[in-house]
Amino acid sequence: MDEFALIAEYFAPLAAARPGAFGLTDDAAAVAPPPGRDLVAAADALVAGVHFREADPPDTVAARALRANLSDLAAMGACPHGYLMTLALPPGLAGEAGREWAAAFAAQLARDQAEFDIGLLGGDTVATPGPLAVSITALGFVEAGRALRRSGARPGDALYVSGTVGDAALALALPDAEAALAERFCRPSPRVALGRALVGVATAAIDVSDGLVADIGHLCRASGVGARLRAAAVPLSAAARARLRAAPGLLETVLAGGDDYELAFTVPPARRGALAALPAPVTEIGAIEGGAGVAVIGEDGAPMALTRAGWRHFAD
Repeated sequence: MDEFALIAEYFAPLAAARPGAFGLTDDAAAVAPPPGRDLVAAADALVAGVHFREADPPDTVAARALRANLSDLAAMGACPHGYLMTLALPPGLAGEAGREWAAAFAAQLARDQAEFDIGLLGGDTVATPGPLAVSITALGFVEAGRALRRSGARPGDALYVSGTVGDAALALALPDAEAALAERFCRPSPRVALGRALVGVATAAIDVSDGLVADIGHLCRASGVGARLRAAAVPLSAAARARLRAAPGLLETVLAGGDDYELAFTVPPARRGALAALPAPVTEIGAIEGGAGVAVIGEDGAPMALTRAGWRHFAD
């Protein structure tokens, strides 16, 4: 099956819900933001052996690829609209194996499109000598001039994170990881509704993909501030808490491992009352202060020395 047949059979149906996609019959899509809205765009590329395991099934690859981009939209308070996808398939996915893989991959995208109200707008399907790679550019809309940014945090703001942290990193680090941990890696849950609710409440926001400490550091650099992060306050799932009780040394994996796709954000004292109405659980984990960098404070009140803050593709 060539790329045109692949697109027609598996990917064109994913574009039916978005009129600007033209059924994937043209080279580009047409997107018109609603009146009073800004267009928000986010792109992420996932490569086998780097962002997911080469043996991961196609539904896991599809879920991670689309949801990672939805998390970026959530961090800016945007409502998802559509996405462009480039799919590079290695020789092992040619022939019947490629047909079966594409069917399962597209089926997961269809499920996620229905859940998050987003549709395929276009893209490209190519062959590669390897490895498998998926690149998605997601588009969304936010009220004009009101997108959440990394650059608005100020000293005195409280620092929060949604959900729980560390499950995905523990799933990768532990050969006997529980199913609950593995599920967080395979199918992250982007906080789209929370991001929308934080517009006008949070002064700054970022999604936690590289690692909690690293991403808070990104937010601090953009805002020109520092942060104090209380390690003991970081919310953990029951499975992660049990693992840390058995092996306290895993705390650095939790704080720096990444792939959580939760939202870290800052809120000034005057707006804390709005947190009670948020559509997802959030936990206060520290504060913004003057200076630079992220000071991680241990249970004894002393700064912790971490060997790494999070994931980096290119080391110094």
